[in-house]
Amino acid sequence: MTTPSPGNSPAATVSVPLYRLAHSRSGDKGNISNLSLIAWDKECYDVLVEQVTDARVAQWFDYRHPARVTRYEIATLQAMNFVLEGVLDGGVNDALNLDAHGKSLSFHLLDLPVEVSAKLAQRLPNVPGDALSNA
Repeated sequence: MTTPSPGNSPAATVSVPLYRLAHSRSGDKGNISNLSLIAWDKECYDVLVEQVTDARVAQWFDYRHPARVTRYEIATLQAMNFVLEGVLDGGVNDALNLDAHGKSLSFHLLDLPVEVSAKLAQRLPNVPGDALSNA
């Protein structure tokens, strides 16, 4: 849900899900999940660098009990990579869950809310059927 900040100033911000600013892919190796996060453009990347920290991602995935979350910035690609250790229930051969490879974790990351300027929110890509597409 888009949440306007108090006031109608040009500095007003809205909360949008991360998928409005970036796309993501996931990979796995043993009990480690690797999540790439690629911004749509430089302005979106700047928001990611500021708000999508390793601490915030660790908190967002707290239900998976990560042992450690490390963020790697790849500024030339306007992307970042997160390594989440200990989140795959032992890895593919040990996990009894339905997503032993952790492929759905990238989609969960994309639900992370971030604050953007109202001006930026207006130009972000629309998602068909998304209640936020007119934010």
